[in-house]
Formats: sequence, C-alpha cells, structure tokens
Amino acid sequence: MPLMDDPNNQPELNPEQPVAAEAAPAESLPVEPVPAEPLEVAAATPEFPMPKPDDEEGGRMSFFEHLVELRKRIIASAIAIGIGMVIGLSVSERVFGYLAKPMLLALHNAHLEEKLIYTSPTGAISLIITLGLYLGIVIALPVVLYQVWLFIAPGLYKHERRAVSLFIFSSMFLFLAGVAFGYFISLPYVLKFLIGFQGPFKPLISINEYFDMILIVLLGLGIIFELPVLIFCLTLFGIVTPGFLWRNFRYAILVITILAAVVTPTPDATTMVIFMGVMTLLYVLGIGVSYLVVRKRRRAEASG
Repeated sequence: MPLMDDPNNQPELNPEQPVAAEAAPAESLPVEPVPAEPLEVAAATPEFPMPKPDDEEGGRMSFFEHLVELRKRIIASAIAIGIGMVIGLSVSERVFGYLAKPMLLALHNAHLEEKLIYTSPTGAISLIITLGLYLGIVIALPVVLYQVWLFIAPGLYKHERRAVSLFIFSSMFLFLAGVAFGYFISLPYVLKFLIGFQGPFKPLISINEYFDMILIVLLGLGIIFELPVLIFCLTLFGIVTPGFLWRNFRYAILVITILAAVVTPTPDATTMVIFMGVMTLLYVLGIGVSYLVVRKRRRAEASG
C-alpha cells in the first residue's frame, strides 16, 4: 500500500540546480543580422512620377487636345495657302513669262517666230489662275510643313525630332534640285529636239499644252530626285542594305534604263542618256546613305 507523500519528506531543492519545469536552454547558434530591404517607390504612382532623361522627353496630350491642335494647324495651313494663292495670282503672269523662256529660246534657235498662242477664249485666264494656284501652294509650303512639324514634334523624342527635321529638309532640297535640273538642263534639250523635228509643218505652240508639258517634266524630275530619300526609308526599316543594293547594281541599271525610256518625253538618245546618268548618280548616292544608316545602327547596337 503506497504511503501518502509527506511534505516533510520532500527533497530539498538545490539553489544551483534549475527547476525541472525550467529546462536549460539549448545552446543558441549565432544569428547573422539580416539587412533591412529599402523601400521601393512605385514608378507608376502619380504622386511620384519617374522623370525621363532629357533626350527621351516627349509630350503627352489627350485625344481631345490632339483634335484641338490638329484643327489649329489645319486652319493656319489653309490661311497660309490662301494668302499664297493671292500672291501667286498677282505674279503668275510674270512667272509664266519666265517659264516660257526655254520655249522661246528653242523657237529662236530654230529660226521660227517667237510666239505662243492659246486656242480658246478662256485659255489665257485659265492658265493664269492654274499657275497662281500652284504658286500659292509652293509659297505656302514652308508654312504648311512648319505646321505639320508643330503638330508632330510634341509627341517625338529629341533624336526622333532630329531625324524628322533632317528628312523634311533633305526631301525639299532634293525636290528643288530635281526641278532646277529639269528647268536648266533637261528642258532645253527636250524642246530643242521637239522643235527641230518639225518636218514640213509650222509649229504653233499652245500655252496650255506647253504648261502641262513642263509641269510633267519638272514634277517628274523632282520626284525622281527623291530616290535617296526612298532608299533611306527602306534601309531604316531593314528592307534593303547597302550590300544588297550594290550586288543588284546591274539590275538597278536595267530598271533605270526602262524608267528613263518611259519618263523621257523625247525619243532621242541624248536626253535618255542624261536621264539615265542622273538616276544612276542618285542610286549611288542612295547606296552611300544606306551605308551610313547601317553603320550608325551597328554602332548603337555595339554600344548598347
């Protein structure tokens, strides 16, 4: 029979010995302090927008603001064209006298009467009005291009602004160079051949038909002179490379020959060779432009 526990028989506790309920703690391992992670501020929060670099700064506009800006630029361009047309109508007769000089010179060299005619009662006034409208567009073109630039520039980065401005100025320069080439070089050869090939007939040159012809020649050459700009755009989008253009040079000459035969308004070989030579030089210039674009792109990829 078990005896009841006597409180006097309880074992004495050693003060140096810990109580059983309080077990000795295990030897703790050294814990390395964990560095606190810095707080990150969300870049997308409107309170703390992350600033863009200076060279990557572009404007942001709402859709309604775009419409208001477009309306403003269209109105400014229309006003500029209207003012240009008024100026063009006031000087169109004088300008046509300047445009008629190659024709009158060709008649003089062929020992013919230096005179242009019109074959309908409204022929002269129709020519003056048409020429005045064209002159108005040409006069207002810098203002129109400037309005287009003001509309697209806020949405572009700085490097894109430089590229677009270079594109616009180079396109205008090449177009004017083509018009100048047509007026001073191509047109005299064309008219000399056409007037010299008169046979037993006496030419009566209508001012309206003459204006239509020189308009086609000058505008056509102005567009043809945009060939380096076209090659620049194709290279920029990776469609062609300078190696591809150079390897297919003989095929390009074949295409240039066909285009020269179609564009040349006369069947003589001299004018056709002149057109071929000019387009070949433009093609070679386009290869140089393509090489510069590719080299700049490779440098950017190597540095990036």
